[in-house]
Amino acid sequence: MALPLILASQSPFRATILKNAGIQFTSQKANIDERAVEAPLYETGATPEDVALILSEAKAEEVSQHFPHALIIGCDQTLSLGSEIFHKPADMDGARRHLLALSSKTHQLNSAVVLVQNGQTVWRHVSVAYMTMRHLEPGFIGRHLARVGDIALSSVGAYQVEGEGIQLFDKIDGDYFTIVGLPLLPLLKELRARGIIDG
Repeated sequence: MALPLILASQSPFRATILKNAGIQFTSQKANIDERAVEAPLYETGATPEDVALILSEAKAEEVSQHFPHALIIGCDQTLSLGSEIFHKPADMDGARRHLLALSSKTHQLNSAVVLVQNGQTVWRHVSVAYMTMRHLEPGFIGRHLARVGDIALSSVGAYQVEGEGIQLFDKIDGDYFTIVGLPLLPLLKELRARGIIDG
């Protein structure tokens, strides 16, 4: 009998990705303070990719404590511009500052996914997408944020490429699933290899 799968996230986007792929799973929010986990990492020279992996593992390990015999999927995404890591904006002024900072530049979305069982990480992966934003005039940013509303606050970059946020970009190098925060193809490959899904 296949191990039960649990997604250590309440993200509707990630849940929809798995459901659309035909994966049977349940969702369980991890009870961790992400900023507290992340804070000491900067002193160790951790890369944005490392931070995404460590946060993914922290989420999955916390859920695994409550469901030790399940296979836990942990995910996290960081947005990096050079060495700077961006977090979800707290308010619309923060969203405006994010978009001004990203305007005319190429940033990275670092999407990590891990599998944890019995509190131990058994597989980990990071995919990177390179996002080149066009030049954005401050007036346009204000009008754009007024149109999209509070959904801008739900992502680290203050945009959703699956919606009107696609208009902010000149070029994207990376797959859709990496951009929305769950590298699906590597995960499906690993689940097949483990006999969790039909291969």
